[in-house]
Amino acid sequence: MRVYVNDTPVRILPGMTVRHALIACGLKTHDIASLKVFDAWGNEVGLDGKLSHNEKILFRRAGKQ
Repeated sequence: MRVYVNDTPVRILPGMTVRHALIACGLKTHDIASLKVFDAWGNEVGLDGKLSHNEKILFRRAGKQ
């Protein structure tokens, strides 16, 4: 399935999580812990949250606006 991470399409398998999508877009595992992740409506989501086809998530470093 396809999800969008900061407007970049990423292919992941159904049932994979936000963490998997971030890794699939090239982030290193040790960098992911310092990120804040949000859905398309601006709600913060956890790294273990499930994703749906065509879902959009955005990330930024913790402490940055």
